[in-house]
Amino acid sequence: MGTGGKGPWQCQSASAQQPARWHPLRRDHRLARRMAWRSLVLLPFLLTAVSGNTAPFFNMSIVYVPEDLELGQFAFQLRATDIDNDPLTYSITGSDSFYFSVDSQTGNVTLKNSLDREHQARLTLIIGVFDGTNEAVSRRLTVIVEDRNDNAPVFQYLPYIATIPENATLNSIIYTVFANDSDTGNASKVSYSIEEVIPDSMKNHWLFYILPNGSVVLNGSLDYANNTFYQLKIIAKDGGGLLHNVLTFQQSSTYLSLTISDLPNLDPWFLNEPYSGSVPENCNLGTTVLTVIAMDGDTGVNDEISYNITNASLPFTINATTGTITVSGALDREELPSEEVLLEVTAREKNVDIYGKVAQASTLVKVVVTDVNDNKPQFYDCSLPSCDFSADPQNNFRGNIIEHSSSRLPVSNLSIVAHDPDKGINSSYELYLQDLNNKAFIVSPSRIVGTGEVQILVQNPDLVDYEISHVMVVEIIANDTGNTMDCCSTATVTIDLIDSNDHIPEFPQSTYSLSVEENSPDGTVIAPNITAYDPDSGDLGHITYQLLPESIRKIFMVNATTGALLVLNGSLLDRETRSIYYANLQAKDGGNLVGTTVLEITVLDVNDMAPVIIGSYFISVEEGQNISTQIQAIDNDEPGNRNSELGFKILEGPFSNNFTINSTTGEMRSKEVLDREALDDERGQMVVTVEVYDHGVPQKSTLVNVTITVRDINDNAPMFLNQSYEFSVFEDSPDFPVGKVEATDADKTEINSRITFVLKSGNGSSNFLIHSSQLKPGHYAGQLSVDPDVSLDYDTMQQKFFSLVVIAENMAADNLGDSASVSVVVHILDVNDEPPTILPASLQDVHVSENGTQQGLVRILVASDPDTNHSLVFEELAVACFKGESSVGEVCWDWFVLVPNGSVLVNSLNIDYELCDRVVLTLRAEDLYTEKGNRYSQNETLRILITDVNDNAPVFLPILETFVVVPETSSRNMQVATVKATDADSGPRGTITFSIVSVVLVEDNGVSRPFENLFKVETTSEQDSYIGTIQVDSNLDSSLKGHYQVTVEAQDKEEPVHTAQTVLNIFTVDQSYRVRLQFVATVEEVQANSKQIEVALTSATKARIYVVAIRRADETRASKVEPKSVMEAYFVYSNGTALDISQLTVLIQSDLMVLAELVNLGLAVIGPVEVTKPTKETELIGVIIGLAAFLLIFILVMILVLVLTTRSYKRKLNAMKALKVATTLGPAVAQHGAGIPGTNQYNAEGANPMLNLRIDPSHDLGFHEDSSSVASMNSLDENTVDAPEDNVKAKQGKSQLMDSTDREVLVAALDLKEPTKTAYINTTFTTTDL
Repeated sequence: MGTGGKGPWQCQSASAQQPARWHPLRRDHRLARRMAWRSLVLLPFLLTAVSGNTAPFFNMSIVYVPEDLELGQFAFQLRATDIDNDPLTYSITGSDSFYFSVDSQTGNVTLKNSLDREHQARLTLIIGVFDGTNEAVSRRLTVIVEDRNDNAPVFQYLPYIATIPENATLNSIIYTVFANDSDTGNASKVSYSIEEVIPDSMKNHWLFYILPNGSVVLNGSLDYANNTFYQLKIIAKDGGGLLHNVLTFQQSSTYLSLTISDLPNLDPWFLNEPYSGSVPENCNLGTTVLTVIAMDGDTGVNDEISYNITNASLPFTINATTGTITVSGALDREELPSEEVLLEVTAREKNVDIYGKVAQASTLVKVVVTDVNDNKPQFYDCSLPSCDFSADPQNNFRGNIIEHSSSRLPVSNLSIVAHDPDKGINSSYELYLQDLNNKAFIVSPSRIVGTGEVQILVQNPDLVDYEISHVMVVEIIANDTGNTMDCCSTATVTIDLIDSNDHIPEFPQSTYSLSVEENSPDGTVIAPNITAYDPDSGDLGHITYQLLPESIRKIFMVNATTGALLVLNGSLLDRETRSIYYANLQAKDGGNLVGTTVLEITVLDVNDMAPVIIGSYFISVEEGQNISTQIQAIDNDEPGNRNSELGFKILEGPFSNNFTINSTTGEMRSKEVLDREALDDERGQMVVTVEVYDHGVPQKSTLVNVTITVRDINDNAPMFLNQSYEFSVFEDSPDFPVGKVEATDADKTEINSRITFVLKSGNGSSNFLIHSSQLKPGHYAGQLSVDPDVSLDYDTMQQKFFSLVVIAENMAADNLGDSASVSVVVHILDVNDEPPTILPASLQDVHVSENGTQQGLVRILVASDPDTNHSLVFEELAVACFKGESSVGEVCWDWFVLVPNGSVLVNSLNIDYELCDRVVLTLRAEDLYTEKGNRYSQNETLRILITDVNDNAPVFLPILETFVVVPETSSRNMQVATVKATDADSGPRGTITFSIVSVVLVEDNGVSRPFENLFKVETTSEQDSYIGTIQVDSNLDSSLKGHYQVTVEAQDKEEPVHTAQTVLNIFTVDQSYRVRLQFVATVEEVQANSKQIEVALTSATKARIYVVAIRRADETRASKVEPKSVMEAYFVYSNGTALDISQLTVLIQSDLMVLAELVNLGLAVIGPVEVTKPTKETELIGVIIGLAAFLLIFILVMILVLVLTTRSYKRKLNAMKALKVATTLGPAVAQHGAGIPGTNQYNAEGANPMLNLRIDPSHDLGFHEDSSSVASMNSLDENTVDAPEDNVKAKQGKSQLMDSTDREVLVAALDLKEPTKTAYINTTFTTTDL
């Protein structure tokens, strides 16, 4: 085929080309990868071979755009290759082209609408390129929206409110919050912190803390009494990420409200403490004292409280419910312990507390019992303040006094106390004497208030005479003058008279021999009673004792009253220092007369001295011998008794069983020969403790250590630790250590325990060396190694081992030749030089569910190694993420982890099928024990297939159009609206079904009315989205005005089911917008031309036309024109608005071309639709009114004809004058405006011939009433419609020019204006009808 001719592969001319069609590219991605370079090389040649011009092609299938790209910014560039270098025009289409705009020349794509990865992570565009010659080329381009940190964490399940008991345990979790961040990577990892605790205090700030999982933990103790409510401000912060190329951290906050519930853990407490009251004694029973009130300390519990008095022996009682204390028994203030009575009142809660104990509290109530004078004074034999007035009073007292004592001197040994238990003035009384001796004595005091001591005083000393009477008696009267009932008490006092001193004390013996033990305790009685005698009476015969000299009183003391001799300081009594003491005992009477006697005190011996060891005991002896030694000691106690007699014994110890000792002589011997090796001590010492004791009571003893040093001799041969040894060594390992043998020698000195190792010759011993070394004393090692000059070859050896004998020799000089031997087997090992292999069975595909629903271990990889010794570990080399056949970058890099033992573990909770459905791990196995060759296996791949779960809700796509319904034309199943939704899930999880939730009509007045079953929805699928077609399900009411709000729900199919809703506004067009078009053509003609009529009307109105009916004009109203058919229709715009008759008329009048075409198609009248048909009565009234109106109009028309005829004549005259003027003026001076006044020829399009102004053709079509008797106001007497000469043929009308002269004048004037337009007269179309 030549290039000059046109074949089937050549392009058509531009005028013959078809519109460009966009076809999505359907290429196998795997084939594309294999054939990419081959296609790029061959495609231009193939195209050149079959065509003179080749089509361009794209090499791009995926681009990445960050979601934070701003509007108008560069997103990416479309690049196509054209071998012919033709100028290329780029375009983008598809449902997702909404987001981008493209420069058709450069291919630069910029952002038109904002992106949101969380709403749609992947977009699909149909990109096209056109070279101006070939058909346009298109293919699918995937746009991956890259994540940016544009979302802050969002708290879920708000609000956060919790109630916790005040006894919540420390470190317990009291609430868990959760915030979700829809970003990915670190930007989706949410951390929590507590920013504020209300009420704000340092203690409260540390009272709570929050764990990484959002669990709020109690860090202290709660107390309802301190705080009943806490509010925690919790911050959720993501891990940060890029936003507009800046590292940004997003955070949000919320509040956790914690209410502390009160628990019964507090005791009740009393109000208005302290409590005190008073009540008179002898009051009536039931008298109220006071009322106590207690409240539950747990105000949130407020338990019922009961009262009782603990010290119930008192004459008071309390009401258990009200707490009122009343008198329950006779009150006698004087019988009470005190006038202030303390009542212990206990308040007890009805229920036990949280610890199972009774909650109670106590308080003291002080009740003062006021006094009444109901007691007389009484006498008591006592001394203040130690009187017991509860005892019986006394009426008889006795005292004494020395005869002739001075005046006012009181009687001795007389203790009289007068007491009146009343209080204050009630306890006042007077005292006086009544008897014969009231002249010799008086009572003092004469008046007492309450309690006082009473004394009898000498009044007249001469009357107090021992020689006259040894005894005198007086009577005391106590008179309470305020007590008229029982006023007085009496007491009789007997007074003994005392004579003077006239005798000296005398002891029965002049000398007393006494004894006492040394170191006797202080207070030891030596002699219980050494007394003297004095016949004087009273104090004169009272004797006191004293020791002399004064120095003896440091050791001994004497009881001054009884004469008993005691030890004062026993520590000074030491027989070994002084064995006998002498003292004088002095007796003195009350008159200071003295008598004495001699005391001889002997100090007796006690066992107070411990034995004393003589010398020290250190013994050295060679092992294998016995020892004997003598322990010597003395005792300083008194010789010849048990206190100084000594005994010997060996105390329990490590070596006590190895020796014996004579208990009397102290000679110690060994039981058997001594062995140095039996001793653990490095120096070979044995320490034996010997106790030397006396036989006194208490027994005394002294300890002495006997140290025996046992010298070592070489008496032990070496001994190997094991009976045999077995080692292994790799081949070809010169000078390589094989193993170690160890032996010990029990001798304790280095020279006796030294060991040397040698190899016994024979059986391959020449291949090895052994080196001796000391590990510790008596413990040696022999290091066996390969001879550095020997190379062992595993492959040439018949036996893979050597049997050696190692000898351990003792090199001690005194016993050369002691030795021991042991068998040593050395195995020769092969070298690890084979690489490992991963078993194919463990590399089969792994299926893992998304969203963290599957955790932990998902696969265990298994590898093998032919070497006998190996240690295999696994290593991850690379991670590849794919969605379908396309790589999606690094989104899955942290989803899984391969641990060295071959376990593949899930490492993330953010596995998302919608981002990546296939993860490919490149890995290998490594043999850690490999010494030669390759230690790694071949690189293998493990595919992890992500299983989708239903985790995405349907998402409605934006609705950019307005939906309108015309009820009158809407039949059942008619489509009135559509919705579109997508679901990011796959399979049945992403399958969407639409349903209508509710339909509400919002009327123009704002009133809403619900409806049912008006609409239904049909669901269909389209590529990656689903379309819900809203259809009419029942007849719509055409009289309703407003719009329908239809709530549509999208629901996916797999559990858990997700739903989404959107609201559609469907505007309804009511009957008021119904328009009637009357045609002079028949119904059949109008139906045949309906498409042309609709096209013409659409061209003029730009509205959608809904034709209701085309019928005969029988039912139409009467008009001047006789229509044959009627078309009833609605004119509706896409925004929901409709045209009424006036608006339609204006639009048709404004487009003369359309108007002419509609007239040519038979349009006669445009009018409103008669909604209701009039009744006969209404028609009759209308006829009458019409006749009257017709008569009136006829009269007006006749008048108007006369006026207009006159004006028409004047215009014609003016036209003739203007013609003459126009012929004299040139074009340059022609005035703009009417070319010929009074005509419809204008010098400016649309100018008003009367005012010379522009007019709006939508308001005036230029047609007026056609009448032979009425002339036009703004044109000639003929009504003409200018029509395009290509479409409309001029017709002669009924009305013609009446005067030929006038015709000539007008023709001449019209000839001046070019181009001439052809006019036609439509006798059936009148402006009255329009």
